[in-house]
Amino acid sequence: EKEDIVLGIDTIQKRSEGLLKFAQVYRNLNKISQPQIKAIPIKELFANTFNLLNAGFEEQNIDFDILLKEPNLIIHADPNLLEQTVINLLVNAKDAVLGKTNGHVELSAQEENHKMIIKISDNGKGIPPEIIDRIFIPFYSTKPNGSGIGLSLSKQIMLMHKGNIHVASKEGVGTVF
Repeated sequence: EKEDIVLGIDTIQKRSEGLLKFAQVYRNLNKISQPQIKAIPIKELFANTFNLLNAGFEEQNIDFDILLKEPNLIIHADPNLLEQTVINLLVNAKDAVLGKTNGHVELSAQEENHKMIIKISDNGKGIPPEIIDRIFIPFYSTKPNGSGIGLSLSKQIMLMHKGNIHVASKEGVGTVF
């Protein structure tokens, strides 16, 4: 339908702009410019992300759920950088559940003690304890074609926002970022 095409093109345009900014940030890894902070409705961030990634999840028979108990949550962040971080973590979560018959990835948000907590959880293979301390190190990757920059850049982006990324993982059970 026409609306779907327009939505698709709009989503692609937004992601293209986000990827350009992401590329600029990566090139200037040592001299990252200040993020352009804006008030972002979480439900908008999640809707954009869902529109972009859901088809890929469906193709792989992976359940991709969004849990947002408070639909009016707002986060103050750079929209392109935050979206890129969320997408990176979701793609990692998707990779972690690939091939599992009941693969499940969940994106959720809640406010705790005046802080916004965005969680990406999966029921994938989990991260072995011996490497969990290394996953945020630039250029460290366990993926055959991985660059090892996704998580380190995501962490840097969160630190620029005076935030952080934490991970909890149990082998054979899943992971939460």
